[in-house]
Amino acid sequence: MVEELLANLGIRLPAPAAPVASYIPVRLSGDQAFVSGQIPMEEGKVLSTGKVGAEVSIEQGQEAARRCALQALAVLRQELGSLDRVKGIVKVDVFVASAPGFGDQPKVANGASDLLVEIFGEDGKHARAAVGVAELPLGASVEVALIARVAGGRG
Repeated sequence: MVEELLANLGIRLPAPAAPVASYIPVRLSGDQAFVSGQIPMEEGKVLSTGKVGAEVSIEQGQEAARRCALQALAVLRQELGSLDRVKGIVKVDVFVASAPGFGDQPKVANGASDLLVEIFGEDGKHARAAVGVAELPLGASVEVALIARVAGGRG
C-alpha cells in the first residue's frame, strides 16, 4: 500500500546512498528498523551545506530534511524489499547545523516529519528530537535518523 501511495503522490525515492564511513545504513532488531543518519546527497555530492540561520534558510533546511527522510526511506526499502513492511515511524532525530543564536530547529525538522505523515498517515506520527549542532559530516546542513516498526523483522 505504501509503495502504491508513493506512486500516487508522485514521490520518487532517490537511489540509496552508500555509507560514507564505517556503519551500515539499516539495522533490524526484532520488529524495529534503525536507520542511520542520512545527510542530503545526490550522486555522491551533498545537496545542502552550511549553517541554517546563516547561509541556509529555514525553507532550504526543511527541503534538506525532507530529502534526508526520503533517503532514509530508500535505504529502508533496500533492506526490507518493500516499504509495505513498514508499520509505523517510531522516532525521528533531526540534527541541524545551526548558526549562533538559531533556535528554529523544530521548523527545519518539520520537513522530514511532514513527509513521513504524508506517506504513512497516523502511523507516520512519531516522537522526535530536533537538535542544533555546530557541524555535520561533509558540511551538511541537516542529518536525519529514524526508527521504524516493521513487519517480519529479524534480530
